[in-house]
Amino acid sequence: MQKIRNIAIIAHVDHGKTTLVDKMLLAGNLFRENQLTDDLILDNNDLERERGITILSKNVSIQYKDVKINIIDTPGHADFGGEVERVLNMADGCLLVVDAFEGPMPQTRFVLQKALEIGLKPILVINKIDKPNCRPEEVQENVFDLMFSLNATEEQLDFPTVYGSAKQGWMSDDWKKPSTNIIPLLDAIVKYIPAPKSQQGTPQMLITSLDYSNYVGRIAVGRVHRGTIESNKDYALCKRDGSINKIRIKEVDVFEGLGRVKTDAVSSGDICALVGIEGFEIGDTITNLEKPEPLDPIAIDEPTMSMLFTINTSPFFGQDGKYVTSRHIYERLMRELDKNLALRVEETGSSDSWTVFGRGVLHLSVLIETMRREGYELQVGQPQVIIKEIAGEKCEPVEQLTVNLPEESASKIIDVISRRKGEMKSMESKNGRMHIEFILPSRGIIGLNNIVLTLSAGEAIMAHRFLEFQPWKGNIEKRLNGSIIAGESGNAYAYALDKLQDRGHFFIEPQTDVYEGQVVGEHNKEGDLVVNVTKSKKLTNVRASGTDDKAQLAPPIIFSLEEALEYIKEDEYVEVTPKAIRLRKILLDENDRKRTTKKVI
Repeated sequence: MQKIRNIAIIAHVDHGKTTLVDKMLLAGNLFRENQLTDDLILDNNDLERERGITILSKNVSIQYKDVKINIIDTPGHADFGGEVERVLNMADGCLLVVDAFEGPMPQTRFVLQKALEIGLKPILVINKIDKPNCRPEEVQENVFDLMFSLNATEEQLDFPTVYGSAKQGWMSDDWKKPSTNIIPLLDAIVKYIPAPKSQQGTPQMLITSLDYSNYVGRIAVGRVHRGTIESNKDYALCKRDGSINKIRIKEVDVFEGLGRVKTDAVSSGDICALVGIEGFEIGDTITNLEKPEPLDPIAIDEPTMSMLFTINTSPFFGQDGKYVTSRHIYERLMRELDKNLALRVEETGSSDSWTVFGRGVLHLSVLIETMRREGYELQVGQPQVIIKEIAGEKCEPVEQLTVNLPEESASKIIDVISRRKGEMKSMESKNGRMHIEFILPSRGIIGLNNIVLTLSAGEAIMAHRFLEFQPWKGNIEKRLNGSIIAGESGNAYAYALDKLQDRGHFFIEPQTDVYEGQVVGEHNKEGDLVVNVTKSKKLTNVRASGTDDKAQLAPPIIFSLEEALEYIKEDEYVEVTPKAIRLRKILLDENDRKRTTKKVI
C-alpha cells in the first residue's frame, strides 16, 4: 500500500498560491536539471495567465521521500466557488496560503469555510515574508480568529504554521530564520495531514471533476472512497436522478507529476482518472454492479446573477466568428454545463436566446471570453441579480465587500457605497491605508469597481463574497449619463468626432466602422443622444486661415469585457465577437426606440 497525502491549496486571489505549487513541483524533482520551466506552471490557459488568477482546478502529484502527495490547486475567487466545492471532496487536508501583510481576505474566508465544513485539517502558510512591513504574528492571530468564527473544531484550530516566500523558494517554521528550500513545508504535509483511511469493501467513487481528450473523449476524475477500482471490469453508474446504468471502465490512470500514468487498479484514498465511461456527470457515483451504493452528490451554492445570451443580430454579424447560429451557441452552453457546476441555463420564449445563471459577473464573463476565443459570436444583456421570495418577502443577494485604499480617498468611497445601500461594518487604519468592510446588495457591486478606482486614483483594492439573501433594499441609483448613439452606418471620421467632443467621451477611434444604433460614447448629460459620426468635411477650392485646423481628439475609452457588462443599461447589449467588443442598443432604429418609450409612458 503506497503512502498518500491528498491536499488542496486554498488562498485569496494573488496571495502566491500558484507560485507555491511551482516550487513544490520543482522540489518533487519533476523536471530535469537542464529543463526550462515557465512560472505559474499550472495556470496554463491564456485567460489564467493574462488575469493572473486560477479559474480551473487542477490535479498534480509529487513524490517526496516515500510519500505520494496529490496536490489539488483551487481557484481563489468566490465567483468560481463551484470549482472549489467539488474538488475539496478529494482532499484530506489543506494548505491555507495567506499574504504576510494583507492577512485573511473575504475570498480566504469563503474557501476556508468550505474546507472546514468538510472537516479538512489545515496547515497555515504565511507567504510573502520578504515583503516590507509584513506582520506574520498578527496575521496568524487573525487566521485563528477567522477559523474560530467559522466554527472550526479544536483539532482544526490546533493548526501548524509555516512561514516563507514562495517567490524566493524557501519555507521555515520560524519566520526570523529563513531556510534555503521548501522542505520544511513538505515535512509538515507528511507529518500533519492525515493519510486517507483505507476502506475495504465494495468499490465506491464520486466523480468530482472532468477531463477531456480528443482521442478517448470525456474522462471522469475523482477519489476512490472505498474498495478497489480495476480496468476492464463492469460497474454501476448511479446518476443524480436515481437511475443506475451499467458501464465498463476501459482504462484506469493515476496522477504522476503533471501527467497521468496507466495502471491496472487503484485503491481507496487515491485520486484517479477513468477512461471509457459514457453518459456520466459530475456528482455521479461509480459503484458495485450487483449491490450499488451511491454516495451523496456534491452540494453546490446557488447562483446569484443572471444574464441573457442571444445570437448576434447586429449588421456586422458573421464577419469575425466561425460559430454564429443559435444551434452553435446552445450546444456550447450545454457542453459548459457538464463541467461548470455553478452554472444554470434556462430557455426563454425565443429559440435564439437563453438566460444563463452564474455566481457573479466575473464567473459569467470568463465563460463569454472563453467562447469568444473559441470563435463564437454572441450578444449578452445587462447582468441581473436573482430575486427570491422567502417567507412571503422579496429578497436579494447581499455581499461582504472589503476595500483597502489610501486614507485621503476614504470619505469619497464611503459616500459612493452608502448611496448604493451599503452599510459600513468596520474601518481600521493600517500603515497609512484604510481597511473598510461593508455589507451591500450584489446590485450595488455592478459597475462599482470603475468608480472606486477613479476616485482613489487607481490605488484601491476591492474584494467581495456572497453572504446571504436579505430583504430587498430599495432602488439603487444607476448610471445617470445617457449614451451617444451612431445615427448612421459607415466609417467614423476624426472631423465628426472632433466637432462632437464637447458632448461627451467616445469609445471609438477615427476610421472605425460603426452601424446605426451602436453606442459610440457616453453623453455628458442624462438622456441618449443620436449623432452622425460618419460626417466628413466638405472640401471646396476656397482656402481660408483657421479652416484647416487639425482635429485634436481625446483618446477613446476602451472597455474590457467585465467593464462593458457592468456599464450597459437595460435597453443595451454587449456584442462579443472574436475580434471586437461593441456596445449597442437592443433596438437599432431610433424610431423603434421612440415608439417603445411612448408605450412605457
